[in-house]
Amino acid sequence: MRWALVKVCLAVTAMVVIAFAVPLGLVIKEMARDRAFSDAERQAATIGPTLTITTDREELTRAALSTEPGGRGRLAVHVPATEPGGSRLEIGTRRASRADLETVSTSGRASIADVPGGSALLQPTALGSGGIAVVEVFVPEDEVSNGVGTAWLVLAGVGIALIVGSVAVADRLGVRMVEPAQRLAGAAQDLGEGRLGTRVPEEGPTELRSAAVAFNSMADQVVQLLANERELAADLSHRLRTPLTVLRLNAASLGEGPAAEQTRAAVEQLEHEVDTIIRTAREQRPQTQGGQTGAGAGCDASEVIRERMGFWSALAEDEGRTVRLAGVDRTVRIPVARPELAAALDALLGNVFRHTPEGTAFAVDVHHSGDAVLVLVSDAGPGIPDPESALARGASGRDGARGTVGSTGLGLDIVRRVAESTGGDLRIGRSVLGGTEVRIWIGLDGGPAERARRGHRVGRRSARRGPRRLKGRNALFRGAPGAGPDL
Repeated sequence: MRWALVKVCLAVTAMVVIAFAVPLGLVIKEMARDRAFSDAERQAATIGPTLTITTDREELTRAALSTEPGGRGRLAVHVPATEPGGSRLEIGTRRASRADLETVSTSGRASIADVPGGSALLQPTALGSGGIAVVEVFVPEDEVSNGVGTAWLVLAGVGIALIVGSVAVADRLGVRMVEPAQRLAGAAQDLGEGRLGTRVPEEGPTELRSAAVAFNSMADQVVQLLANERELAADLSHRLRTPLTVLRLNAASLGEGPAAEQTRAAVEQLEHEVDTIIRTAREQRPQTQGGQTGAGAGCDASEVIRERMGFWSALAEDEGRTVRLAGVDRTVRIPVARPELAAALDALLGNVFRHTPEGTAFAVDVHHSGDAVLVLVSDAGPGIPDPESALARGASGRDGARGTVGSTGLGLDIVRRVAESTGGDLRIGRSVLGGTEVRIWIGLDGGPAERARRGHRVGRRSARRGPRRLKGRNALFRGAPGAGPDL
């Protein structure tokens, strides 16, 4: 579009310049010619009074030499014979033909004749004796075109300047129109590739500003719709996986017998179907730039952790588990959406209930430094024999690192994605309780995990604090939404 506008402007301006410059150049040439012959006619008229008084050669020669063209040898006087049988009187150099002289003398009208090297003005002048003399003034070709070349060069320069100026203006106007269109096209491509945080500056012509406003409104609506879908998926995950965990634990305590086996088989089949649904929803989940879901995603980590620990403490009390929570007494803002952090915590705490015996203690500690937040989820269970395999599982669906068959392999992957979306990472090690310790590094400035680790100085004081029991009832566990356990 930009070059099309430039070409159109170039063509139109060139046509206008040619339409005005060519006629103006011809007028200038004609004006120069008229000026030259007007000067010649004026010089020829200066010798007229002398011809009306006398036809003496010496007097006429003196009068002719006193004029400017006569002094330069460009003026000639042709006097016809005053008496029958007399001779013509010619003063100066004749350039015009005899026929032209006779025509002017007979008609009595001035004429211009073409002669070698230029033109000759033939001016008839009445004599005192009643005859007609012809004054010839030679006008060289360079005087006829004097100043025409310069004027044409000026016209050409003005025309070129107009063309260049119009092209420059058209290019600027084209840029003003094309750049917003290019930004709009690029934003549409980015949005199509899944970068939901893409927006278009509302700049440029009125039509493109309207298109930018419409695009931004559409993008906001898309983000809102996807956020609603994610909330719905998270809600379904909480509603299905958590009661399923309770059902599986209750089925495990039914003992032996055909009914118990059938119940456990049905629970296992149901768990498999739910795992498939969760895996499918996870794979189709769109991500925005930086890994955050939606523009400006963030939450208070302490508030979310307190809420989820209050939820899981009900089941912990039923199973006789000692629960300790530390480091959540102040606000800790992190660049992670609330549903994301809740899903990650539910996945880790669900693993504790699923893969450790009843009565096994666990703890959640939160440590905050200047540029990172560290969340530690530890238990007193048997631990994970191969942490690297557990982290590498993702959505593989292989046997769990803790020995669980049929896991979706998404629990730790969900936690890892949450940490990496902030520039952090996920590590698995041995806890001070003797079991597994999952460390979640959450960066606050979007930097790499290594920078967060260098800036973090956390001791083990929280780990040595006394245990705190969180009270709750089974009704709370059954009614509150939460994500089910899932490696």
